[in-house]
Amino acid sequence: MRVALFGGTFDPPHRGHIGIATAAAEALRLDRVLFAPAGRQPLKAKATATSFADRLAMVDLACRVDMRFEASDVDAPRGDGTPNYTVHTLASLREAMPDAALFNLVGADSFLELPRWHQPERLLELAEWIVVSRPGSPLGDLTSLGLTSRQRARVHLLQTVYEDVAATDLRERLHRGDPCSDLLPPAVAEYIIMHQLYR
Repeated sequence: MRVALFGGTFDPPHRGHIGIATAAAEALRLDRVLFAPAGRQPLKAKATATSFADRLAMVDLACRVDMRFEASDVDAPRGDGTPNYTVHTLASLREAMPDAALFNLVGADSFLELPRWHQPERLLELAEWIVVSRPGSPLGDLTSLGLTSRQRARVHLLQTVYEDVAATDLRERLHRGDPCSDLLPPAVAEYIIMHQLYR
């Protein structure tokens, strides 16, 4: 079993997320991609205004386009209010699926900040990484991260995806009443209207 954790705010989940997950699943022959909305991201000072329950519900709807995708609450808000660290999430997945080949799917902009993550060395031990190109974040040179050859071998670069969807712009359009049908899966767009989100 080849499983990838795909974490993020997913506020809201959009076609760009689906495109990234699809490309990763094809390139790395993934059996499952776990879309896991983050309860509280430690590297983002401003908390999302959209509840975790709404983001998880939207992710569940978005995942229905591909049987390999599933929504996961593995990164749900912690009872004590502490941040959700990826290293703890990957450790719990490794414990739950000891025989799985485990991957972590991230954008290049996030990966290039790896030294700021909690326990970065352990992160590369717990899972292989799928790093997707993002606008303004080229993937050609990773020397600034100081990875060992063994660590570098656990990083898979995916440069065939170019999904330039800015979540901030998307939320602003939704706030103005634009249904954003060009960027959102239909079921997610319907959920947003039904629950009057981003208004």
